[in-house]
Amino acid sequence: MMDLSEHEFPREIVDHRASGVLELVWQDHTSARLPHSLLRCRCRCAACEQQVRVTGRRAEVSPDIRLDDIRPVGDKGLNLVFSDGHGRGIYPWAYLRAVAREHSDAREALVPSAIADAAAAAQA
Repeated sequence: MMDLSEHEFPREIVDHRASGVLELVWQDHTSARLPHSLLRCRCRCAACEQQVRVTGRRAEVSPDIRLDDIRPVGDKGLNLVFSDGHGRGIYPWAYLRAVAREHSDAREALVPSAIADAAAAAQA
């Protein structure tokens, strides 16, 4: 895990509850929009990590899940409480940045195939 300087925590945290997205605006003015369901799925609490070790996969999470509470953990990260009652996970800033990067990379990887599919459909 990378070390964060004192300037690498968010300058703004906005919960878009209706759309189920947590937005983090970082000190460098970049932003991340993380779906609540993704955050719930990526919980690293002991119970969730145990489930991964035992079953080899993460819990199934409804896309309708929402954040019920966002609690700061000092200057280190967030404790997120979800509408399914799960609230044990602590999300350090470095981990939230990593999840945001992976989520962004996954979305960008989907764009070329979507464009290719649209082009193939147009030619058919």
